[in-house]
Amino acid sequence: MDIQRLQNEINQLTLVQKLILAQDIWDSIARESDNLPLPAWQTRELEERYRHYQQGDLELHDWQQTHAELREKQ
Repeated sequence: MDIQRLQNEINQLTLVQKLILAQDIWDSIARESDNLPLPAWQTRELEERYRHYQQGDLELHDWQQTHAELREKQ
């Protein structure tokens, strides 16, 4: 199927149908994401962050506490 035809068909969907389709696409990507290699720069960045974590150079934050603090600022 050509991309233009697919886009035209998507444009005819209702908002709810588009949301369902978008979720299905993301789910499909998630199932296949193990096959996507990380770019070299991302691998280096992750290795650097992990090294800092192992050395105790990072200040870690509890997700729930951070979320609560952000909600209080609104």
